[in-house]
Amino acid sequence: MQGFTLIMGNKNYSPWSLTAWLTAKTAGIDFDEIVIPLNVVNTRQEILRYWYNGKVPILKHEDTTIWESISICEYLAEVSTKQSLWPASKRGRAVARSLSAEVHAGFKTLREQMPMNVRGSFPSGSRTPLVQEEINRVTAIWRRCRERFGKDLGGPFLFGSFSILDAMFAPIVTQFKTYSVDLGPLERDYLDAILNLPWMDMWSKAAHDEPMIIDELER
Repeated sequence: MQGFTLIMGNKNYSPWSLTAWLTAKTAGIDFDEIVIPLNVVNTRQEILRYWYNGKVPILKHEDTTIWESISICEYLAEVSTKQSLWPASKRGRAVARSLSAEVHAGFKTLREQMPMNVRGSFPSGSRTPLVQEEINRVTAIWRRCRERFGKDLGGPFLFGSFSILDAMFAPIVTQFKTYSVDLGPLERDYLDAILNLPWMDMWSKAAHDEPMIIDELER
């Protein structure tokens, strides 16, 4: 399948770019990458060359433009011929879609105070009550999905096989690793399953090779 271009931000710092990229790779989509450095003078101007909202990621497929990571993932699920990207059951799909929307719209304090930094490694330290509340919500989702769906379906992911919901959580997985978040055994197993994906290893190596440093995200 040809004619796809994914416009995204730095691999070290851009969480929604990771979500879209990981979904495209899992879907077996052959695509070109355009990486636009974030937080520089002409970042917005460069992104506006591809779409009017001035944000990444953006997916171009022939004469169609798709923006917002959750919409990009849905589109990739529609066009993929390699792998189903949602759970097989109607109930599972409903829950996975609802949780994906929650991840897309929520956890803003976590992203602000623990920004994605794949290269980084920071001590656990003290956290605000709101950040801890969001961390607790993430781990509760992981536990509930694994207990109610994943463990009975086979496979190490939230619904057994890898789904868009796992791609939505992949940036948060990197944040938990970077900021040394304490996890229970079940949550740690899930985090390791995401980090051990070959595509995640490829992304991490590319992030480490990027020369650009955004000082305000090095904390």
